[in-house]
Amino acid sequence: MTTPHADPTQYERLRDFGAATVHEALGRIGAMHSSIKPLDPAMRVAGRALTVDCTPLDNLAIQYAVTIARPGDVLVVDAKAFVESGPWGDVLSLYAQQQGIAGLVIDGSVRDSRDIVEMGFPVFSRGVCIEGTYKYQPGAVDVPITCGGAIVNPGDIIIGDADGVVVVPQSDLDRAVELSAERVHKEDELREQLRGGAALADLLGLRDRLDEFGYERTRDR
Repeated sequence: MTTPHADPTQYERLRDFGAATVHEALGRIGAMHSSIKPLDPAMRVAGRALTVDCTPLDNLAIQYAVTIARPGDVLVVDAKAFVESGPWGDVLSLYAQQQGIAGLVIDGSVRDSRDIVEMGFPVFSRGVCIEGTYKYQPGAVDVPITCGGAIVNPGDIIIGDADGVVVVPQSDLDRAVELSAERVHKEDELREQLRGGAALADLLGLRDRLDEFGYERTRDR
């Protein structure tokens, strides 16, 4: 199952908007479990998902995936949330980097974390574990999977940063860019109003609700 790449600048725009903004703009859908985080908070990733269904304690399917990945792909691996082995390390990171792969998101663990961080290859994982894996079980590549509780289809767009990872269905790419841009614009306007002295509760339309629950507008200091 293969899907065409979209304009890479769209991925870059979503990356710059940030995972949380994209998630909110699309109606709070597509977020992976909060335990899947970058090895380093500075890591960011955006690109087309190449999906991998991986058997715990085995990385044969991952080895195959890196051989067929195209530049700009993000490997998204369902390792069944198994964290007591690291099917990905610095050697795979180096090869992936040389192949132009944009990053890795894995519902499982990785190892050689310090080396990976120093390489600057974006890796998002549920954990870190020194235990290695085998190469016997076939798994599957480029198929629908679940990663961190989110459904990921081949070709979906993956956005990850320090806040976490969000999945954007490929069919929603244009809408995600448009809605995220609108959200950023509105938040920029909100910040300007706050700098001008406006009250946040007023800007968010919360006064009636606060009054309904009996909150006082002022308090003694």
